[in-house]
Parts: sequence; structure tokens; C-alpha cells
Amino acid sequence: MPTSAALRRAQELGLDLVVVSPTAVPPVAKAIDYGHYQYELKKKQHEAKKKQHVVQVKELKFRPNTDDHDYDFKKNHAIRFLQEGNRVKAVVQFRGREIAHTDLGRKLLLRFSEDLTAYGLSDGPPRMEGRNAHILLSPVKAVTKPGGKVDHAAPPAQNPGPAAH
Repeated sequence: MPTSAALRRAQELGLDLVVVSPTAVPPVAKAIDYGHYQYELKKKQHEAKKKQHVVQVKELKFRPNTDDHDYDFKKNHAIRFLQEGNRVKAVVQFRGREIAHTDLGRKLLLRFSEDLTAYGLSDGPPRMEGRNAHILLSPVKAVTKPGGKVDHAAPPAQNPGPAAH
């Protein structure tokens, strides 16, 4: 139908004429209520936005002489962050003369990374930046149990190797 006739017909119905596919031969147009169409699009975008998860980087700060209890407490926080799908940045801060013992900070970060291998993978070795050493951990995929349930708490099953009798 000619454009002028389609436009007249859409106005009679109280609708707008919207071009759907301008590159087609002949161009395809649709008679719709454009305001309502925009409202529906906005609503769909809002619903899609609700369901998406924004990955954040959670930072945990340590000192080279961090006690075992404090270390375990922060490690549990890191596990929770990784299970939620966030990345974790562990930072060891050196103050004063502690900078002479960067090896202690490196060992602490490597231990931290090793303790969390079931929940997150390291993005590289510990790095020094000024008076801080840091390591970045990214979450591993969730483990799916039989029946379709997702278990975030259980670490992946490991092969125990040959059984010794």
C-alpha cells in the first residue's frame, strides 16, 4: 500500500505509522501506538536489568604479621564474596620497616590463594605496588549437584587417586 494511504489509515485508527524495516523492498511499516510501544520496551529493559548481576571487586586488607584467627575470619569473608560471584582483591600493607620483609606478604598471599582454590582462581602471582602487595581472585563456576541444584558451598570433587590397601 502507498505510504500516504497507510498514513491516512493509521490516523483513522488513532495510531502511529512506524517503519519496521526500512531496508526491505518495499519498506515495511506497522500501525501501532508508539507511546505504548516505547513504554513496553522500557519495561522489558527494566526487567532485564533486574536479573543481571554486577560483579564487584571486594578488597580484604592484611598486614605481614596477621594472626591466624584474623586470617581465617577474612578468608571466610572471601569465600562468601566469591560464592556471590564477586572478585576478591587481597592486599598486604607494609608500614615502616615491614617493607624489608616483603617475602612474608608474598607467602601470606600465596597461602590465601591456595586456601581458596576451590572457590576462586588467582589472576596471576602476587604483585607489589608501592608499599602494598596484592593478588586478585576470580570466582570459579558453581558446582551443580544431581537434580539440577546448584551447590555454592561444596568445593569441586577431587580425584583421590589410587586407594592404598
